[in-house]
Amino acid sequence: MLKAKILFVGPCESGKTVLANFLTESSDITEYNPTQGVRILEFENPHVTSNSKGSGCEFELWDCGGDTKFESCWPALMKDAHGVVIIFNADIPSHRKEIEMWYSCFVQQQFLQDTQCLLIAHHKPGSGGDKGRLSLSPPLNKLKLVHSNLEDDPEDIRMEFIKYLKGIINSMSESRDREEMSIIT
Repeated sequence: MLKAKILFVGPCESGKTVLANFLTESSDITEYNPTQGVRILEFENPHVTSNSKGSGCEFELWDCGGDTKFESCWPALMKDAHGVVIIFNADIPSHRKEIEMWYSCFVQQQFLQDTQCLLIAHHKPGSGGDKGRLSLSPPLNKLKLVHSNLEDDPEDIRMEFIKYLKGIINSMSESRDREEMSIIT
């Protein structure tokens, strides 16, 4: 059974924990409490399998605190990560600049492919959530960007996340198959 490690990173108060709980069907949090370091949620998704035989997959979702005071912990968090989801509050202009740093640290410096990264522009309840085209600077403008609003369209973000997980698992399966073939030949 494949096990994938996915990091949720981004600025403080962007909605990482709320989305992590929703997408893993964990408990609801009603009040804001900043994540200290990291929270690890383990889950399975019946819609994501590793091959045509339908063998299941396990996921570890690492909900990483957005405060840069935890920067010394980042190398340990990044170790063996298969994917990175960068979450930001689209209604806070400074978050758009901050996500460049998150992308640089967690994707580029780890030599992850852009397909292993997902950008989520999270709209908090009551924000109105303008889903218009966000202008992001390169290389962020090449990444898959989805909007999330758990009030208006919660299933949209769930379906996008499942598609992302399927891509990660396909990539892991192909890599494992190549490794097995290199051993055989």
